[in-house]
Amino acid sequence: MKPAASFLTIIPTCVFLLGVATPSAGEEVTPADSKVARGKYLVTITACNDCHTPLKVGPNGPEPDMSRMLSGHPESLTMPTAPTLPPGPWTSSFAATNTAWAGPWGVSFTANLTPDQETGLGRWTVRNFKDTIRSGRHLGRGRPILPPMPIPMYKQMTDADLEAVFAYLQTIPAVSNRVPQPLPPPVAATTAATEH
Repeated sequence: MKPAASFLTIIPTCVFLLGVATPSAGEEVTPADSKVARGKYLVTITACNDCHTPLKVGPNGPEPDMSRMLSGHPESLTMPTAPTLPPGPWTSSFAATNTAWAGPWGVSFTANLTPDQETGLGRWTVRNFKDTIRSGRHLGRGRPILPPMPIPMYKQMTDADLEAVFAYLQTIPAVSNRVPQPLPPPVAATTAATEH
């Protein structure tokens, strides 16, 4: 009899929880709302803010500057020449904002993912976004998307997940922030030095 009694106490709890998760009277959850909520969840767990939201120094040290959420490398921050790392286990360096990275590929700057029409994803279509992630190339046909962007992992997302991420990104505040183009590695200088 005890198992039945335990089961009977679970039913009201489940009914209560389902009632809490159900929209209020007159409130309708649309498929678009669900897609945006899913996109927000995916952006959160896939660490997009870790690189695309500039860090600032707060009372406890570096923290994301949420007033510039997902706006990429600050256009006002001109980076000096990247440090040259000696051969060995250290292969890259990054800016204090965590938005500029230097390594064997050159220097990459994290993109503005906000829906700003001029400097972000505001003019992109969901197709542009999916093509970029799937191919690892800007707009699916341009320059390569450079490290540290984890394209090999992100391109494994389903179409539905990529569509949800894009839907969410279109709902966040637009931030006007023109991110610099990537810089190539200093191959010419290295080659010239070794030839002479």
